[in-house]
Amino acid sequence: MRFLHLPVVRVSATVVVALGLLSCATNPVTGKSELALVSESQEISMGRDYAVQVKQEMGVYPDFAVQTYVSRIGLAIARTTERPSLPWAFTVMDDPQVNAFALPGGPIFVTRGLLTHMTSEAELATVIGHEIGHVTARHSVQQMTRQQLTQLSMVAGAIASSKIADNLGLISQVLGVLSLKYSRDDESQADGLGFRYALDNGYDVRKMVDMFQVLQGISAKAGQRIPEWQSTHPDPGNRIEVTERRIARVTVPLDDKIVNRDGFLRIIDGMIYGDNPRNGFFKGARFYQPDLAFSLDFPAGWRTLNQAQSVIGGSPQQDAQVQLTLAGQEAPAELLKKFMAQQGLQPGPSGPTTINGNPAAAGSFTAQQEDGSQLAGRVAYLSYGGITYQLMGIGTAAGWSTNDRLVQQFIGSFRRVTDPAVLNVKPNRISVARVGRATTLAAFNQQNPSVISIEELALINGLANGNSALVAGTSVKRVVGI
Repeated sequence: MRFLHLPVVRVSATVVVALGLLSCATNPVTGKSELALVSESQEISMGRDYAVQVKQEMGVYPDFAVQTYVSRIGLAIARTTERPSLPWAFTVMDDPQVNAFALPGGPIFVTRGLLTHMTSEAELATVIGHEIGHVTARHSVQQMTRQQLTQLSMVAGAIASSKIADNLGLISQVLGVLSLKYSRDDESQADGLGFRYALDNGYDVRKMVDMFQVLQGISAKAGQRIPEWQSTHPDPGNRIEVTERRIARVTVPLDDKIVNRDGFLRIIDGMIYGDNPRNGFFKGARFYQPDLAFSLDFPAGWRTLNQAQSVIGGSPQQDAQVQLTLAGQEAPAELLKKFMAQQGLQPGPSGPTTINGNPAAAGSFTAQQEDGSQLAGRVAYLSYGGITYQLMGIGTAAGWSTNDRLVQQFIGSFRRVTDPAVLNVKPNRISVARVGRATTLAAFNQQNPSVISIEELALINGLANGNSALVAGTSVKRVVGI
């Protein structure tokens, strides 16, 4: 929880319905006429609106030099594309996942997790070019036109009323949304466009192969899920082979093209690697927030997610959810009164209380869905450290007798943290070192140890394994604790 991925664009049903009738438009990349639900001005407007939500949910990486560097590269590439006049914007998100994604109309996002797994500016340029390609080819617009609006639910496909969901303060964009996933043809086209854009801007496109090899290495790690950039970008066949065939057709020399390994590594030197515990972290089912000095126990066995503005847990049966959010600075009783007065809720018993010595107000409620079925829930507002928090649980009425007990335990577990080991926890960071003499990665790691395994160290340096040779003068990434 900070003061998260939208890996794909999510557009509210009301926005799309308001866009009006279908029309034909010329695709800027192919020059072909195609059916389009969204005009360019609407595309730009949606992208701007959703960019604000992405930044709020994921958090922007707080490093001006990194942001400026990525933006400079992105804007330079965007100006050479078929849509140079779009309001392009490039942002690095404070997220450990290996991910990059685009919104309609120009906003492009890359995560610090992706940057820490790269070794050169050329790799970054090919990924940015790929995401730009999704925008220039209007892939999101095409998907909006092809797909029907789908009502999604937070609780087992049950909630149908977006009004009730808004009132309950549930996860943003869970109802009445359109999830857009690019097709294999879209991905192939974006790869080709990214390749061309990077080449046109003077980059060594052979590094695109290096990037795909790193992504393959991440997905091959035992017990690890595939990187977000692959899970949300369906693999169009063997991307490495396709890219190598593109390289073979290049008619200009590549040896003098831009790689800029050392310059890129200087930019990410000191970057947070992996999860940042200062944003909150889990130990088992217990969540700690060191900056705000509290802990909270989630039900054992529930899936959890720490976002920038909330911490969420979901039951294995997908019939209940708990969440903690910042509610502001108003008194708990006032916030509870406003919550219970919202349309669509039927208040149950409520009133003032204390939770581990903290002043609070709590109560139960029910809500009827559009299909006539019932939801039940419990909410508490708690004042601590000058901030009021909302702790809430909601679920289907059928299983509520069991889940209500877990929700009450969740709400009652909020407590102050005084353990110095928690309060002073620090994130791991990238540290770039230069090799003084020829050696191997394993030997270098013995002299300059990292807090990650040798296999992971090889991966983030774009090397095969610990036996890979390092030439004297080579810059190498380490991961160190501070």
